[in-house]
Amino acid sequence: DMNDLRQFMDGYDCGIRYMDSHIGKLFDAFRKAGVMDDLIIIISSDHGENMGELGQYGEHATADYATTRIPLIVRMPDCKKGHVDSGLHYNLDLGPTLAEYFNKNAPANWDGRSFLSSITKGVDSGRESLVLSQCAHGCQRSVRFGPWLYIRTYHDNYHLYPNEMLFNIESDSHEQNNLANERPDLCHEAAHYLIQWHDSVMAKSSSDRDPLWTVMREG
Repeated sequence: DMNDLRQFMDGYDCGIRYMDSHIGKLFDAFRKAGVMDDLIIIISSDHGENMGELGQYGEHATADYATTRIPLIVRMPDCKKGHVDSGLHYNLDLGPTLAEYFNKNAPANWDGRSFLSSITKGVDSGRESLVLSQCAHGCQRSVRFGPWLYIRTYHDNYHLYPNEMLFNIESDSHEQNNLANERPDLCHEAAHYLIQWHDSVMAKSSSDRDPLWTVMREG
């Protein structure tokens, strides 16, 4: 019931607060040691969490906004203090970003792209779109572009999702209103991004198999 849900969400918030307090202890130790301004500090995570979005609770088995939007706080010498970057980035973009900061060339086989100018100058260096995959329990791929999130479901993790979902994340961050039937034009645009991404990744791959379909075949 709603009381159980409140306790569940309060517990999640308490977990974040607990982690935050321990990060504060680390910062205090860095300042006491006199090294705070010499460090690069990156706070991030591997995934978000469904807190009721798409009918899932305490789970991260979807390629939706709640699961794929992760925190990223960067503190480094020469950073633009207080800047909030709204660009679209992959977490694998961190590698090339750090390589550029240290005047190193990122290996040619890295898929990431540096966004150092966003951190140091506040310049928008985000991508036009992101393609995000989920193959842990169900199988989905989503496309994030502009204010939109398009989700294509291959296996619905027994949640009866339609094959296509489209959400306006700016006005509907909890994904309550599927607009796929109302905006087929945007679904077609997202599918185009998905095909372009898939062809590009497969062309660079040493395998002719898409991992998503390997998971599907394995059941």
